[in-house]
Amino acid sequence: MPAHARRRNDPVFIDPPKLHKALADAGFGSRRELEQWIVAGRVSVNGLPAHVGQRVGPEDKIRVNGKLAQLKFQLRLPRVLVYHKPEGEIVSRDDPDGRPSVFAKLPRLKSGRWISIGRLDFNSCGLLLFTNDGNLANRMMHPRYEIEREYAVRVLGEATPEMLERLRSGIQLEDGLASFSLIAEGGGEGANRWYRVVLSEGRNREVRRMFEAVGLVVSRLMRVRYGPVHLSPRLKRGQCRDLEPGEVQELLKLLPAEHKTTAPGGFAGDIDGDGAFDGDDPDGDRIDLAEK
Repeated sequence: MPAHARRRNDPVFIDPPKLHKALADAGFGSRRELEQWIVAGRVSVNGLPAHVGQRVGPEDKIRVNGKLAQLKFQLRLPRVLVYHKPEGEIVSRDDPDGRPSVFAKLPRLKSGRWISIGRLDFNSCGLLLFTNDGNLANRMMHPRYEIEREYAVRVLGEATPEMLERLRSGIQLEDGLASFSLIAEGGGEGANRWYRVVLSEGRNREVRRMFEAVGLVVSRLMRVRYGPVHLSPRLKRGQCRDLEPGEVQELLKLLPAEHKTTAPGGFAGDIDGDGAFDGDDPDGDRIDLAEK
């Protein structure tokens, strides 16, 4: 099946293996022996004689001595990139003010493009995830899935017990009630205090607005966790790394099943096609291009 004919949600497989290797992996014989079978005309692909070096995939019908061979093909894992965003970078490919973009720091892809999983605003830092898989991005971003985001927040002043209780029970913002599922004190000196907060949904600049609603100004905001992915202290600002295949597999196991509806741009919520979520902002720090 040609690539352009595949449906959006069809599984994507690893680079197609050579026919004799696929048959050998399935236990039909040794690779050398199977090459001889192919030369002898004992193997066909989609009703036509096979040839040595031919590559096959899950859509091909392969017969050995006239009998249909049942082969297994390994799914290709999506790439997931962890980036330690510093302050002073924008999570967009285009900025009318010409500010530095996080996309300039990412490795090049042979095909496709990086999709940012959530956003952090220009003045925020910390964990930012990217993937080349739109469905994975949707499952991690969309508010319906309630994936937790954890932040380290530094504020000017100290929250009273009454303030902390309001932040836990709910703050009425202009766009609805908002609350932290967890808020814990993290120490601090002088006029600054640190807090660790967790959200399972997010709206535009939600973390900052919640603290402002109780009379506290956020002086630094750093995301330290997105779902099961933590920001490693070994990953320096401006650096990125790929999750290992085992880490990606564990991530996929922990995510909820994907929703069937996707937008023409690649995944539900990517309205303008810039690789970022454009609906209700799930990480509480959506980029505001008008803000500097």
